[in-house]
Amino acid sequence: MPCRIGDYTDFYTSIYHATTVGKLFRPDNPLLPNYKWVPIGYHGRSSSIGISGQAFPRPKGQTKAPDVGKPTLGPCKRLDYEMEVGIYIGGGNALGDSIALDDTDEHTFGMCLFNDWSARDIQAWEYQPLGPFLAKNFASTVSPWIVTNEALAPFRAAWNRDSNDPQPLDYLASDKNSAQGAYDIELEVAIETPTMRAAGESARKLTQSSFKHSYWTTSQMIAHHTVNGCNLVAGDFIGSGTQSGPNSDEAGSLLELSIGGKQDISLGNGEIRTFLEDGDAVVMSGYCVKDGATRIGFGQCYSLVLPTK
Repeated sequence: MPCRIGDYTDFYTSIYHATTVGKLFRPDNPLLPNYKWVPIGYHGRSSSIGISGQAFPRPKGQTKAPDVGKPTLGPCKRLDYEMEVGIYIGGGNALGDSIALDDTDEHTFGMCLFNDWSARDIQAWEYQPLGPFLAKNFASTVSPWIVTNEALAPFRAAWNRDSNDPQPLDYLASDKNSAQGAYDIELEVAIETPTMRAAGESARKLTQSSFKHSYWTTSQMIAHHTVNGCNLVAGDFIGSGTQSGPNSDEAGSLLELSIGGKQDISLGNGEIRTFLEDGDAVVMSGYCVKDGATRIGFGQCYSLVLPTK
C-alpha cells in the first residue's frame, strides 16, 4: 500500500449511476430528494483495502429471495465491481474545525484508481435503513501508487450544475470550484476470465468513462465531510463512488451494464456474464491526456475473485 489508510469514506457522486441503480431498487422513486443537495457518503472499512494484485474469496452473507419467507446464509451470487477514483488526504483539520471549499487543495495529496467491490444480493437485503455493511466490507482494491494533485493540475476542468437542478449551498459553491473543480481522468474496466487466461488472451474491455462527469467535486466532498467539525487525518481515504457517464456503455458496474442481471453481457469470445464468476479478474486502468501536457497513467488496478471459503 502507498500509505497506511486510517479512515475510509465512500461517496456516491455519479448522478448517472445513482439514477440507474435507483430505478432498479426503487422504480417509483429512483433518486432520493437529498441527492442533489448533499454529497452522500458512508463510513467504509479500511482494513480490507488492498493493493493491485489483491485476490479475495467470494463473500458470504444473508440474502432473501422475494418469494420466500426467511433469508438464508450463503455465498454471494451477484458479485460486482465498482469503478471509482480514490482520493488520499495529505493534511487534516482539527476536531471542530471545517475545511473551506477553496482550501481543500491544501488537504488533497493525490488520487488513484479504486475498485470498491459489491455483493449486490447481500446489499439488496441489508442496505435499509443504515446502508452498506457486509455487502461492501469484504474487499476493496487500489492502484499501486498515488498521482499527486499537483501532477493532475493540467487536467482539471470546469464544473457546472444543470440550471434546472438545485444549486449548491454557499459552503459548496465558489468561483474556483466552478472553474476547475472537475478532473478529466479517463477510466476503463476490463474483465479477464479463466478461459481468456488459459488461452493467453488479453482482458476484454467492458466500459470506459471519465471522472469529469461526477455530480460533486472532490473539493465539495472534503468540504462537506468536515463542515460538521469532523477531523480528517493524513492518510485518510475517500472513494468517489461508482463513476458512470451519461451513456449506457459508460456504466461503472455490472449491475448497470446487465440491467440488474436481466441482460447478458457478451465478452466477444463466446462467454457471457451478468455478474462475476469465480476465477474472474477485473482490470481497471486510468489516464489523463491533453494537448500540450504530459500523459499521466494511474497504473493497473487488478484483482481476482477466488471461491468462497
